[in-house]
Amino acid sequence: MLANFPILFRAVLLAGLFSIGGQPRPTPLPPEAMRRASDLIRRQEPVKINQSLLKQITPDAAHVVVSLPKQRAYLMTGEQIVIDSPISSGKRGHTSPTGHLSVLEKDPNHHSTLYGDFVDSSGRIVRAGVSARIDAAPSGTHFAGATMKWFMRLTDEGVGMHVGILPGYPASHGCIRMPADGAKLFYDHVKVGTLVEVGDY
Repeated sequence: MLANFPILFRAVLLAGLFSIGGQPRPTPLPPEAMRRASDLIRRQEPVKINQSLLKQITPDAAHVVVSLPKQRAYLMTGEQIVIDSPISSGKRGHTSPTGHLSVLEKDPNHHSTLYGDFVDSSGRIVRAGVSARIDAAPSGTHFAGATMKWFMRLTDEGVGMHVGILPGYPASHGCIRMPADGAKLFYDHVKVGTLVEVGDY
């Protein structure tokens, strides 16, 4: 088939198939085979609810167990699991605190005082994902703390459980991120003082 093409055109075709060292070039992936960013997020099992236990549980009888290896949080009554929710805990360098903690505060519409964005007077984000401790505000902007809906504070330093992005692995700055439905259910069924155990369960 190549014999029907002019010599120069054949040379160009062959050069395109091989690199300078004579090795075949890797075949590029067709567009449909390339992975989307959303494919890199590991799918976690959704929130699981024991409806009969949920109808019976009161904040006085509830406690929480957070499994860091499993990336799950469990709202429990005694030894029974009422709600089983996926989470994303603290990443390396910002690990979540472990041990016997308790809910110190509940705030349905909390905003971080440490992490957020710099926004201008019209509300436009000028710099996203900043740390109020480290980053200097560009002229004409102010700090807007990240939204932490259904916040349940666990430490005086600001670590808590709240709604957040769940990539399927530890990715937060120490907080326990939860899906919106899971966070709301936990929030509604705990009180200030509820025991929260975080560790290798």
